[in-house]
Amino acid sequence: MTDSKADPTQGVADLSFEAALKELESIVDRLEHGEAPLEEAIDLYQRGAALKAHCQARLEAARLRVEQIVVGQDGAASRAEPADFQ
Repeated sequence: MTDSKADPTQGVADLSFEAALKELESIVDRLEHGEAPLEEAIDLYQRGAALKAHCQARLEAARLRVEQIVVGQDGAASRAEPADFQ
């Protein structure tokens, strides 16, 4: 017997940070208010976990990018070097 149910984590990697965070907030709100039946709540939890991991990865990438800003001798940022996130 095959499970025809869609993967609740599908498409998460394609979301921007802002879209993922907005969806995660919506999921948390639904779960906190008990607005979903058990099976749907499990799927929502799985998607929420994937969204959280995606947001954390995007934030870490942004942090690394900021760290690559090169500071000149005068203490001012002189240029930024692109970070390789792949």
